[in-house]
Amino acid sequence: MDVKKIAVIGAGAMGNGIAQVGLMAGYTVAMHDVEQRFVDRGVSTIKDSLSKFVGKGKITAEQNDDMLRRLMPTTNLKAAVMDADLVIEAVFEDLDLKKKIFADLDASAPAHAILASNTSSMSITEIASATRRPGQVVGMHFFNPAVMLKLVEVIYAKQSTDDAIKTTYDVAKKMNKVPVIVKKDSPGFIYNRVNAPTALFLQILLDKGSPTPAQFDAAFKALMPMTPFELFDYVGLDIVLHTQDYYSKTLSKDYAPRKALKDMVAAGTLGKKTGKGIYDWSAGRPTIDTSNPTTEYDFTHMVALQVNEATKCLEEGVTNDPKDIDLAIANGGGGMGPFTLAQSIGYDKLVARCNELADKFGVETFRPTKTMQEGKIKV
Repeated sequence: MDVKKIAVIGAGAMGNGIAQVGLMAGYTVAMHDVEQRFVDRGVSTIKDSLSKFVGKGKITAEQNDDMLRRLMPTTNLKAAVMDADLVIEAVFEDLDLKKKIFADLDASAPAHAILASNTSSMSITEIASATRRPGQVVGMHFFNPAVMLKLVEVIYAKQSTDDAIKTTYDVAKKMNKVPVIVKKDSPGFIYNRVNAPTALFLQILLDKGSPTPAQFDAAFKALMPMTPFELFDYVGLDIVLHTQDYYSKTLSKDYAPRKALKDMVAAGTLGKKTGKGIYDWSAGRPTIDTSNPTTEYDFTHMVALQVNEATKCLEEGVTNDPKDIDLAIANGGGGMGPFTLAQSIGYDKLVARCNELADKFGVETFRPTKTMQEGKIKV
C-alpha cells in the first residue's frame, strides 16, 4: 500500500516525536490528543525541534515551512483518521485504554488503514482483539527520543497479515529508521525483553543496598554514556515498576517488583521527571562518584543476562535470526549486540555468570538456557 497520510494518536513525547519523523519523511501527518493544551504543547515541541535542525543546517527554512504545512493538529479523532493510511497510537501504557482507542480507530479509520501501536511491551494480539480488522493491526515500536534513535520494532500480532507488516516496515525505512521484524508477539518484543533481566538484577541490588547504586554505576561509567541506575532514573522508576510488574504476570513471577523500588515510587521520587530518584537530578544530570567502584560485579554480569534472554527469544520464536537481535539492541540504545559481545567474551564465562546470579539470588530466570550452554550462536 502507498501510504500518504499518517495519523498519530497522542501528542506527548513519543507522539510528537513520531509525528515529526513522519513529517521529515515527507508524509502528511495528523496529530491528535484529547485536549487542545496537549496538542499545542506537541506542536510547540515539533517547531522547536525543527528550528534546531534548521540552525544546524540539516534542513532548510523552506523544508521546515513545508513540514509544518503538512502537520494537522487536532482534538477531533474522526478528523485525524478519516483519510489516514496508517494510524500510530502513542498513548501511555494502559492496555484497557489502548483497546478502547483501537475500537474507536476501527470505527473511524478507512477500511484499508493499518492500525499500529507504539506500545513498548504489551500484547499487540490483545490490542487487535478490540477491532474488526485484526489482520491490519501491527506493532510499530519507536524508541525515545523517536527523532534520534534508529530502531523501530515492527511486530506481528497473531492475526497480522504479511502485507500489513511489509507496509509498516517500508514506512519505517522511508523514515530513515532501522526496522526489525518481531515474528512473535511476546512481552517486551526484542529490545525490552533482552533488557528485562538486567532491570530485575538492578532492582534486586537496589533492594539489597549493597553495592550502592553509585558504587555499581562507578564500575560502568567508562563503558557507557549512561550508567545502569542512571538510566533507571532517566526512564522513570514508575515506568520500571510498571514494566517489571507486567513481566511478572506474563513472563515469570521472578519479575515481581521489590520493596525498595515500590517504596521510591510510592514516595513520588521517580527519577529525572521529579528531579530526584536514585540520584539527584536538580542540576540537570547527576554526578556519579567513580572513586569507589564495586568489585563484586562487572560488565560481564549484565551481558550474560542479556545474552541469556536473547537466546530465549530465539527458542520461543520471537525472532529466528540472532542478527536481528543484535541489530535491535545496537540501534535501540547504542553499543554492540549481545551475541557479538558473547563471541568476544566467551559463552563459558557468561554461562558461569548466569549460574552465579541465579544461585546468589535464587532467581531461576537468570539460569542459562540450553542454547546459551551450547554456545553455538554466531553473528
